Amino acid sequence: QVQLVESGGGLVQAGGSLRLSCAASGSIFSIGNMNWYRQAPGKQRELVASIGRGGNTNYADSVKGRFTISRDNAKNTVYLQMNSLKPEDTAVYYCNANIREGRNNLLRNNWGQGTQVTVSS
Repeated sequence: QVQLVESGGGLVQAGGSLRLSCAASGSIFSIGNMNWYRQAPGKQRELVASIGRGGNTNYADSVKGRFTISRDNAKNTVYLQMNSLKPEDTAVYYCNANIREGRNNLLRNNWGQGTQVTVSS
């Protein structure tokens, strides 16, 4: 059973930093694009950052220059380094990836359980 397991998140003051991690586990043949989304209460889920297998990255305009997405393919893990945090960054952050399973070669879209990030002023 393929699973995305997240860690990190928590409460931080404005201007501070947090580092989120998301590790894929199970029978994995390959992982495509890896993404971080976030969702605030009553609002739509939005794409924050994405990274391809070769390391190419894209960011939402609201986080450019402050957030950095990276991945370690040997560990099947994606990271989101968040610096200069603002109260408007407060949301539940979700890891997302397309994963081809090693057992049956099926391609599935996977989501993590979400982790709360709260930025106080």
